[in-house]
Amino acid sequence: MIIQKNIKKICLTLLFSLFFAAVPPALLAKYDYIDITNPFIRKIPMGIPLLKAFSKNHQEPMMAKKTADLISETLEFTGYFKILDRSAFLESPQKSGITATNIKFKNWTSIGTELLITGGLLIKGDKIEMELRLYDTFKQQLLTGKRYKGKTKDYRRIVRRFCSRVIFKLTNNKGFFNSKIAFVSTGTGNKEIYICDFDGYNPKKFTNSRNITLSPAWSSDGKWLAYTSYMRKHPDLYIKNLISRHGTIVAKKGINSSPAWVPGKFELSATFSFTGDQEIHLLTGKGKFIKKLTENRGIDSSPSWSPDGKMFAFVSKRSGTPQIYIKNLITGNVIRLTFNGKYNTQPSWAPCGNKIAYSAMTRQGIDIYVVGVDGNNLTRLTTNKGDNESPSWSPDGSLITFCSTRKGSVSRIYIMTAYGTDQRQLLSLPGQQTSPAWSPEIMNN
Repeated sequence: MIIQKNIKKICLTLLFSLFFAAVPPALLAKYDYIDITNPFIRKIPMGIPLLKAFSKNHQEPMMAKKTADLISETLEFTGYFKILDRSAFLESPQKSGITATNIKFKNWTSIGTELLITGGLLIKGDKIEMELRLYDTFKQQLLTGKRYKGKTKDYRRIVRRFCSRVIFKLTNNKGFFNSKIAFVSTGTGNKEIYICDFDGYNPKKFTNSRNITLSPAWSSDGKWLAYTSYMRKHPDLYIKNLISRHGTIVAKKGINSSPAWVPGKFELSATFSFTGDQEIHLLTGKGKFIKKLTENRGIDSSPSWSPDGKMFAFVSKRSGTPQIYIKNLITGNVIRLTFNGKYNTQPSWAPCGNKIAYSAMTRQGIDIYVVGVDGNNLTRLTTNKGDNESPSWSPDGSLITFCSTRKGSVSRIYIMTAYGTDQRQLLSLPGQQTSPAWSPEIMNN
């Protein structure tokens, strides 16, 4: 396990009632974290056996498997873990129990298990009680545990809450299990915006323009979505609340496009051409213009904000070809970020604040790169796999979603780690899927 040394001692005081046993004093210990900033992170072998059925309710065995499978899929999605095959397990918590006193840790370490998740559930009518625990098998210690109550239909939400707890314990990072991804799909014959969960589950159509809809952008509180739509036969900017669907339409003469919200504020930037040239303006979430952010001969577009809201990256043709620049709002200084290649667009500022992902045209097609905000450490993340565009970071900065034509002419949404590993397709729907935008954490989902 890749570790981060010298962390403070953490006292885990967990109150386990009903099915929980008391936590022994030995659990007051020093624990290691997964270093998510390490590009050579090793996947940790994790065992996730079927949950224990606490009663004779006929629904429990089926739900025990469904829940264990979902925990496996959810944690494997992060790229941090290697989920072990259950056929190799030497014992079953369904028979032995789920507490440290019942677990024979040597049966797990002997097959290479470093982390173990055990759990049990009880179903009464449409209600479910679920107990889940994470163990370090070599230290034979409980790392975290929780008992949840809810309705049986809420089992997916319960699993995500526990998985968030696991990730926070191991990485000191909140993860992304409460986030969503907006994207454009042509499944209806028109370009409409859809929204799905972080793992591609439950995709739903958000717009019904019956025309062209582009460039979805999330507000930093996850409550608003801005986008460009031709619903009124003109590229207008729409700002909508995700729940009430009320909002504002900004319809200046010319282009109204590429919105990007300012972190921590109900403000956003977008590209407008009503002054003649395409420039980036700042406006309120209600559509009131505040000021012009760029003013230069040549197109300025596609803003992306730094996490502190003091700078933004954007695309400009001021040097003759599309390149990425950064403007500091405090000093007013503008620097050119990209020099490699003649066509660099779609900047996406990482949540960590020190690097930017973008799309670049190469001899093989379009690929995704990452570069430091100081212009150093240029890294190519995709290569020889069709056109790869529209990178967007997960809220914790560990993953990047993007669209790719690597399976032919049809574009699909993909996911990869921040270092370009574990590239896989997110979902498959009719038509083309493009322009993914990852939301911040949405706590009420």
